[in-house]
Amino acid sequence: MNIIIDGDATPKEVRNICEEEAKKVDIGIIVVCSYDHDIEGNFKVVRVSRGNDAADFKIVELFNNGDILITQDYGLASLVINRAKAVINPIGFLYTKDNIDNLLHSRYIGQKIRKGGGRTKGPAKRKEEDNYNFKNTLQKILET
Repeated sequence: MNIIIDGDATPKEVRNICEEEAKKVDIGIIVVCSYDHDIEGNFKVVRVSRGNDAADFKIVELFNNGDILITQDYGLASLVINRAKAVINPIGFLYTKDNIDNLLHSRYIGQKIRKGGGRTKGPAKRKEEDNYNFKNTLQKILET
């Protein structure tokens, strides 16, 4: 089992939490990111080209049954959810087979509004509570 991190959109605090927790249970971490990001740590870094979904395609290619994925991307989450031990949003929210369709639908509606010239609300600014929630969720997953 590995923790695979979508490095293009995952905050450093989350990567640090993953490093701490993975070390406790002796599992690997793979961070997949474009060459635009300067990411270093005690994990394997896989760099990909700048293409729109290059990191997503590489993550799907690397992903094995029972791995854990960290991502904000609903579409990417949906591609691996059936093979994953867990898919976790960096704020600690778990993507599940029960909620992924609604999340994808919400994303579709937001895209439709934006294409029509409308505006939608972006993600909230990251809070310390998000780090706590993420760490708590990851610890529970690693304990099972």
